[in-house]
Amino acid sequence: MAKNSRYCVQFRRRREGKTNYKSRKALVLSGKPRLVTRITLKNVIAQIITAKPYGDEVLVSAHSRELTKTYGWKASRKNLPAAYLTGLLCGLKAKSKGIKEAILDIGLYSPSKGAKVFAVLKGVLDAGIDVPYGEEKLPDEKRIKGEHIAQYAQSLSSNPEQYPIKFSQYLKQKIPPESLSEHFAKIKAEIITAFKKGGKKK
Repeated sequence: MAKNSRYCVQFRRRREGKTNYKSRKALVLSGKPRLVTRITLKNVIAQIITAKPYGDEVLVSAHSRELTKTYGWKASRKNLPAAYLTGLLCGLKAKSKGIKEAILDIGLYSPSKGAKVFAVLKGVLDAGIDVPYGEEKLPDEKRIKGEHIAQYAQSLSSNPEQYPIKFSQYLKQKIPPESLSEHFAKIKAEIITAFKKGGKKK
């Protein structure tokens, strides 16, 4: 409801908390493709998008479901290691299409240190895409590899009540959470090898 004669109703997506138009304008005016990262309840999505007069155009897209379907990832599709691998996959796809740089667009996420959106960024950087960033925001390498999850699992291994509850999905997929770091390294190597051969794993 209008408060006075000068009151201006905000754009619908701004009212719904979906778009910060001031930030979006700055990103679009940069002239660079945007690395758009979104975290859902079950997955991680990374896209490289460019703004066009008729709307945004997706140049490259990577989804954490691809890690499971194509590369054999058995752990959670929304944890920190999965976020990194999704970013790596997105970056390698972008590189194969000749995209060399982008600018990070995290939407309305709060840019907290070590967040999953920055794990995605780290994956894109490691793929060879140039994206401006602050070193202090990136997650620790050990956390990217899932060592914090493995250590937590090890600390709970002597608790027969809590362990199967906390790690039910891992056990369902027949992957001990204590070996997550090794599983991460294997999947990372498979993704890199697939693109060295010229594209997605068959």
